[in-house]
Amino acid sequence: MQQLTQQLKSGKMEILEVPFPALSQGYIMVRNHFSVISAGTEGKTVTDARKGYIAKAKSRQKEVKMVIDMVKANGLLPTYNFVMNKLEAPAPLGYSTAGEIIAVGEGVNEFKAGEWVACGGNTASHADVIAVPVNLAVKVPKSVDLKQAAFSTIASIAIQGIRQADLRMGENCLIIGMGIIGQITYKILEASGMNPIGIDVSNAMVQQSKDAGIFHVYNRSQDGIDEIIMNHTLGHGADGIIITAGTSSLDPVEYAGAMARKKAKVVIVGSVPTGFSRMNYYKKELDLKMSMSYGPGRGDISYEEKGVDYPIGYVRWTENRNMQSYIDLLASNRLDISNLISHTFSLEDSPKAYDMILAREEPFAGVVIAYEQDISIKENVELRKIKYKAEDANVGFIGAGSFAQGSLLPNMKGYCNFVGVATGRGNTAKYVGDKYGFNYLASNSDEIAKDKNINTVFITTRHNLHTENVLKSIENNKHVFVEKPLAMNEVELNEIKAAYQESEKKHVMVGFNRRFSPAVKELKKLFLPEQKKSILIRVNSGIMPVDHWVNDPEIGGGRIIGEGCHFIDLAMFLADSPIISVSAEAMKDANGLNNTVSINLKMENGSIASINYFANGNKSVPKEYIEVFSGGTVAQIDDFKTLKVFGKKTKTYKYNQDKGHANGVQTFLKSIKEGKACPIPFEESYLSMLATFKVNQSIAENRKIVLV
Repeated sequence: MQQLTQQLKSGKMEILEVPFPALSQGYIMVRNHFSVISAGTEGKTVTDARKGYIAKAKSRQKEVKMVIDMVKANGLLPTYNFVMNKLEAPAPLGYSTAGEIIAVGEGVNEFKAGEWVACGGNTASHADVIAVPVNLAVKVPKSVDLKQAAFSTIASIAIQGIRQADLRMGENCLIIGMGIIGQITYKILEASGMNPIGIDVSNAMVQQSKDAGIFHVYNRSQDGIDEIIMNHTLGHGADGIIITAGTSSLDPVEYAGAMARKKAKVVIVGSVPTGFSRMNYYKKELDLKMSMSYGPGRGDISYEEKGVDYPIGYVRWTENRNMQSYIDLLASNRLDISNLISHTFSLEDSPKAYDMILAREEPFAGVVIAYEQDISIKENVELRKIKYKAEDANVGFIGAGSFAQGSLLPNMKGYCNFVGVATGRGNTAKYVGDKYGFNYLASNSDEIAKDKNINTVFITTRHNLHTENVLKSIENNKHVFVEKPLAMNEVELNEIKAAYQESEKKHVMVGFNRRFSPAVKELKKLFLPEQKKSILIRVNSGIMPVDHWVNDPEIGGGRIIGEGCHFIDLAMFLADSPIISVSAEAMKDANGLNNTVSINLKMENGSIASINYFANGNKSVPKEYIEVFSGGTVAQIDDFKTLKVFGKKTKTYKYNQDKGHANGVQTFLKSIKEGKACPIPFEESYLSMLATFKVNQSIAENRKIVLV
């Protein structure tokens, strides 16, 4: 299939041949008939991408600060590689489409193949085929024009602004900014019995609006504009003002205050500054409200990705119900926006649409991409045909996001053969496939697990998908490298254990990379395996947004399962002995999360370890600090940059920060090619994960948990 993408580094736009997106649980797969280009949101994205580095930095100061923090924490080279991956990868565009369902995912009962739907959100991109969650799709009757239905997401932005204005039948509304959202806002208000009036700073946009059948629209700078608006509102001022403009000027919000009646509502839908003068807003006691995108549910993982709806008795209008209300208006023939559609492009010619939008040399409103329906489209993409020796490490990737691109793939070149890759988004698969020389791009993980030309599978998906992909790979007799965690709970962990024991026992290794750090390897030489050790590990893990997917118990499992397992495994490795008991205490944060935890471990050989995983610290403090005490010797690792040894002699070893990612993955691949044992025995990975789950059990039950 084909997809429109843009490289953020250069601004280059391409139509790429990519595989179908993954069809996840709770998702539907849709063949697009039409998608809509958002001149505002997408126009800014394209404009920023076409700027030079300095201009990019000025327009994205938040991201620049994040990069600076990353350099301080991880060093210049890893940060540079991470940023270049982001800038060079082809990024999708688009968020409002309509088409026909061609497949439904597991757990989807409300949709079926063959139905028409309008779709929204980040996965509703400009592509032949998309996969969207059920709460970001609404049914479209076959009587409705699909081209108009494709505007459902953009229309829901307008609808949410109208709802925030809380207008009643017969009331008037001033719309500031008559782009496509402003024009749709006008049409919907008019169809709902309100009296809208619109203004814009562009004569071309005013004329285009008039040509589209919008009567009461004027230039903001027109002589007597204040009087025109006051006459329209019978001298009282506007009952509601909806700002749909995008500008750095304060004029829209200032003018809204001037034109509003007393006690009116001013709603900001577009991107405008809010540092307005106090007088009008104070004297008239105006309500200033922000309108969030499509409506309630936007950005909520539970709502958008898991399909958990808000009860209608408590949240009448969600983003999905806003989208549906627009489709209902079309179906009832009370709304017709066909005359707002000024341009239609084929997918092949779609880059020209962005050139037109940015040039602003001709008037435009609704800009649509139409997709060919009479051609067959391929689910997978073959890039090259290379046969490899069966005894080599012939690798397939399931998941290829930021971690895989930054920490694994660059360190694997020359140690394996890249055969197939399947990841959630086709544009990512294409980038990774081309950059690392994969033979093909798969549309789903089953193809990777079942491919007889692949003997080694790397799994770097979100945590909740690890177990199912590990099991598929074991069942198909593959070596497995899976990023932590191995599983999300003890039930899943024991399923993997049972499958492994019944299999040919190929390598199954978790990415516990810190074992392979040069500093840790040097430290291990200082002590005999049988020596009892006292181990202290302090992790300044940093504050993470509460809505980050790692914090979601069903997707990420929380930070102890998602990352704490690293340090539990490291403690067991340093002790040279299995963990036999676990006890832990947690300090709940303001959101009720147990992300700041003190863990105590007892080992079979008598060693003890204390792990302090703190999520309430400061980024200026190094992230990881390790101390090992034994037999009169103390060894200290400071953020994998130095190792200090205090014994008969004091020594200091210095390193470029190296947490063992390269050594770990290369050792794993060499062990396959050379027929050696797995670098981390499965039994140790199993025990490290079991102890991790016991940490949460200890916190919940307030007691020590004995493992054996």
